[in-house]
Amino acid sequence: MTGAVLHIRFPGCPPERYPALLRLLHGITPVVQALPPDAALADVRGAQRYFGLDAVQLARLVRVRVLALHGTDCAVGVAGNPLLARLALDRLGRAPGVFAVPDTASGVAGFLADQPVAALPGVGSATARALADYGLETAGETAAAPSATLQRILGAATARRVRQAARGVDPTPVVPSGPARVLIAEHRFANDELDAERRRRALLTLADELGFRLRDTGQTTGSLALTVRYADLTATTRGRTLPEPTAHTPALVGVAYALHDALGLQRARVRAVVLRADALADAAHATRQLSLDPRDERRRLAEAAADRARRRFGPRAAGPAGVLDVA
Repeated sequence: MTGAVLHIRFPGCPPERYPALLRLLHGITPVVQALPPDAALADVRGAQRYFGLDAVQLARLVRVRVLALHGTDCAVGVAGNPLLARLALDRLGRAPGVFAVPDTASGVAGFLADQPVAALPGVGSATARALADYGLETAGETAAAPSATLQRILGAATARRVRQAARGVDPTPVVPSGPARVLIAEHRFANDELDAERRRRALLTLADELGFRLRDTGQTTGSLALTVRYADLTATTRGRTLPEPTAHTPALVGVAYALHDALGLQRARVRAVVLRADALADAAHATRQLSLDPRDERRRLAEAAADRARRRFGPRAAGPAGVLDVA
């Protein structure tokens, strides 16, 4: 017998296709929790009765539908709760397929026995080191340790939480939700791009586009994510929370450059870059740290003037120097 929670990951999922994949999951169960940019949780207890299939069979049905309708594959972890389903998904790595944790006490204990304690949610490097100093390096060893020992090492509250996780206990429900409101801009290179400077110009172009779209719709973004797609069809995604919500293009450009440079791509063959603005909010409610630099105010005035020109003459009427010609 297996559990009824699926943790699904769509490796290399283009941001624009993610909502359609969520809709596919909603065709199987209404209890779907979006985990952008490429994953979701699904509670299939009701779907088991409706389809007459167990959770593993439903996971295979998800794979078949994703492949048939979207031409891609997915990885699915199956277990009795979100914590175990996530660990089951991690066991697959980046490979597509289905991995299930038996929904029995002995099955859960056997699965967790050799899991590194650092793999448990909420166990950071400092907690893992503290446990390792006492010879507790796996979830199985941690679960078997006396409560008093764990409290001495970690303190009462942390010990209780870690002990529950090490035993596979997770009362967290799957909360139905859609993807957070986002704005996405993508640039696909005509050829696999090796030139870092040209990639930065593409990011400038995308950040400028996102900034204009945000300002034009009266919104700000609280975080920015960069996805880099490579010639071998793999992808890397990195995100960063902004110091303050903004729609100011120079601020978005600075974060985009920082995310790109932190990847250390060097000679990577890049096929496309994607910028995603998350945590959108009404600009009327945003606060901005006042700057004593007169250049910042001049940049904002110039930006407002460029926006007026764009609205009147088109999106390429004005903008920062260095953007790519994508017309």
